[in-house]
Amino acid sequence: MAKAKPFIKWVGGKAQLIEQLDAQLPANFGNWKDVTYIEPFVGGGAMLFYMLQQYPNIQHAIINDLNASLTTCYRTVRDMPEELIKSLQDIQDTYYALRTEDARKDFFITIRNQYNKNVPDPIKNTTMFFFLNRTCFNGLYRVNKKGEFNVPFGKYANPKICDPITIRKDSEILQRVEILTGDFETTFSYAQNYTLFYLDPPYRPLSNTSSFNDYTKEAFNDEAQVRLKEYCDRINNAGFHFMLSNSDCRGKNEEDGFFDILYKAYPIERVWSSRSINSNPNKRGKLTEILIHNYKNTKANTYTDQFIFDTPCTKPALQLNMA
Repeated sequence: MAKAKPFIKWVGGKAQLIEQLDAQLPANFGNWKDVTYIEPFVGGGAMLFYMLQQYPNIQHAIINDLNASLTTCYRTVRDMPEELIKSLQDIQDTYYALRTEDARKDFFITIRNQYNKNVPDPIKNTTMFFFLNRTCFNGLYRVNKKGEFNVPFGKYANPKICDPITIRKDSEILQRVEILTGDFETTFSYAQNYTLFYLDPPYRPLSNTSSFNDYTKEAFNDEAQVRLKEYCDRINNAGFHFMLSNSDCRGKNEEDGFFDILYKAYPIERVWSSRSINSNPNKRGKLTEILIHNYKNTKANTYTDQFIFDTPCTKPALQLNMA
């Protein structure tokens, strides 16, 4: 039976890390009742689709992203799957009918120019988003300072632009999801009782040439990373749980302890990932990422002592005592 899965390719997607992420969830997460699951940076949604299918105790799910075109895609897949499928099939047929690479490249540039005009119609906007995602170089999403999509043509022979099975399954799953567009801090008001936040922000670049945070025209710099840490403190102080992913600066440079210092009050795990989206083949391969959470007992490691933070909890100890 087909399962729901990401309908787009996304830099930093978590499909390859799902098992490692699952192992770092709170130890008895599967026994929580009436769970609220929140992703303030949804991206490609690999973790979202996994969690909603793996844990039926998730009764409420909230996703958010600053990229309005991306959240429009999620709403369109959720609310208008059949109209989207028809539109994607039409643009796929048109693209496949072009017999030369030059003709396909010209068509790609035409669609890219139209997309950058911010067409308000959700079906048209989402169709162009899907098309560009499937036909641009390495499925990369990158914008310039003006917010214009500027990834070059990808030269793929017959990319799968329309995938009706995935769209229909994703639409079914997304019926349980509330979709927001805005700053990550706006998600806090949706937390209640048993809530888990999974935060997967634009990663801190490992080098000066890295472009892994160019998802929107607003840069996610070190100041934003510090603000995110303060948001995690807010989540913790309110008695909720969070797990956060980011790049491992120390894995690249032993002297760069940015995250180790910033999150020194919380457990930090390191997991192996594969970097597959890079224009330089020599820079693809294994590297470590960090996972930070505000609970000690995970599915992978359960301890007899209780992990209590120095920071005060403004709600009953219900959440902090769940492991």
